Amino acid sequence: MSRSVKRAFKYRFYPSPGQAAEFARTFGCVRLVYNMALQARTEAWTLRQERVSYNTTSAMLTAWKKTEELAFLNDVSSVPLQQALRHLQVAFANFFAKRARYPSFKSKKKSRRSAEYTTSAFRYRDGQLTLAKMAEPLHIVWSRPLPDGVSPSTATVSQDAAGRWFVSLLCDDQIEQSPATDAVGIDAGLDSLLALSTGEKISNPRHERRDRARLARAQRALSRKEKGSNNRAKARVKVARVHARIADRRRDHLHKLTTRLVRENQTIVIEDLTIRNMVKNHSLARAISDAAWRQFRTLLEYKAEWHGRNLVVVDRWFPSSKLCSVCGALAERIPLHVRSWTCRCGIVHDRDVNAARNILAEGLSVTACGGGVRPQRESSRTGQSSAKQEPPGATQAIPVP
Repeated sequence: MSRSVKRAFKYRFYPSPGQAAEFARTFGCVRLVYNMALQARTEAWTLRQERVSYNTTSAMLTAWKKTEELAFLNDVSSVPLQQALRHLQVAFANFFAKRARYPSFKSKKKSRRSAEYTTSAFRYRDGQLTLAKMAEPLHIVWSRPLPDGVSPSTATVSQDAAGRWFVSLLCDDQIEQSPATDAVGIDAGLDSLLALSTGEKISNPRHERRDRARLARAQRALSRKEKGSNNRAKARVKVARVHARIADRRRDHLHKLTTRLVRENQTIVIEDLTIRNMVKNHSLARAISDAAWRQFRTLLEYKAEWHGRNLVVVDRWFPSSKLCSVCGALAERIPLHVRSWTCRCGIVHDRDVNAARNILAEGLSVTACGGGVRPQRESSRTGQSSAKQEPPGATQAIPVP
């Protein structure tokens, strides 16, 4: 059995000097059009209580191109500019649906540098991608081939803070949904990144700690450079490269881990964690951020949906660590530094493994009985349902079609 999904394939590429200059112009024009449209829509509502639609901003773009001051917008492809207006429309739709905050202006230094091309603005033939306004194809490093018989529907070019260039190709892919019968409970931690109900513990690689000394040296060198100088710009890129190295290793490890869990288990039970509140503890904030629990859950959610798995999220107030998974007795208090404890029934528990087993039992009881299921709210990124903050005692089962 297979399922059709929208899947993006991201590759690194190396532009020629001419292509790099064309992309720089395009990024600047995309940012300008987005900001001008946002300002126009904001002023229309503030002054006249009028909502401006995408079609109106598209007509504004046509008028802007005819003016002498903005005639340079004609020098770049029109498709990324139109896509910027569509992205703004989506941002406003999320705001009015109370899924996101009011759209903010794009910054030249802080915002992501990207441009999106649709099928009318690029040509993909024989493994070569050629974009509009460019005579030569991009020099892409094909780290993995695209699925057979598919053609990209959009191509998004971006440049990260470290100066690396990437192109993301969105395709319709077929995901094979192989059968699985096992169920697993997962407890996230810091000493061990994950503890499974099977008794297995997955070690925490601590990617940021491994490069902490290198990052500190790069940041000290950056702090000594004069603001606005070319040397400071070079030092900033060196800092960004260290951060990119850490993020790449972390993402690769989490992708491999979540893929393995989804392929081996039909039902996966995790705990709902409030990362935003947990990082307020300054003693643990750095370690929690390095563990990337939020990223782990995001990857697990969409992969479970792709493969037809059941993902159940247990309420954060469920006493998974203090509950005996054998007799059900509830301990009064177990400090964080206590990693093993003995129940009054005589069983010695590993704190993390015991919590994972309790999480699995709670998730399976919700799946079997159908009680205490938490309602969902829509995500601002996908418009699909995700976890919602609810009072204690609610357990969330994420439905998978």
